[in-house]
Amino acid sequence: MPDIHIEREHSLGLPRARELAFKWAEAAEDKLDMECTYEEGKTSDLVSFTRSGVNGELRVTRNRFELHARLGLLLGAFKDRIETEITRNLDELLQQGDPVKAFEHGVAEATARHSKGKAAAKPAKAAARSRKA
Repeated sequence: MPDIHIEREHSLGLPRARELAFKWAEAAEDKLDMECTYEEGKTSDLVSFTRSGVNGELRVTRNRFELHARLGLLLGAFKDRIETEITRNLDELLQQGDPVKAFEHGVAEATARHSKGKAAAKPAKAAARSRKA
């Protein structure tokens, strides 16, 4: 299985990074039809995400986001493109602080490139995430 591993350092501190990661999980559910689980810890949080063909984790600390995703066989053929989109999305998230805008920008670009004028179907809302103390 092809893997994607992306790390980004930041100076947000854990409370603000936690806030962005939680919003990222919500946006991933809404925009990418992911199922996300958010686990809050003392020094780091873990967002686990999954959907058909991909699963992974986003670890959040006071100074770093670390994303690790495993792609299935079919999506593995698009590893480079997917990795580029994830990297761009994560960079925009850290710059803008708005995961919804970052996802919408990425989804809009991908739709424009791949649909060639066809209307894109909106994915159904994924299962709710649970928040652990």
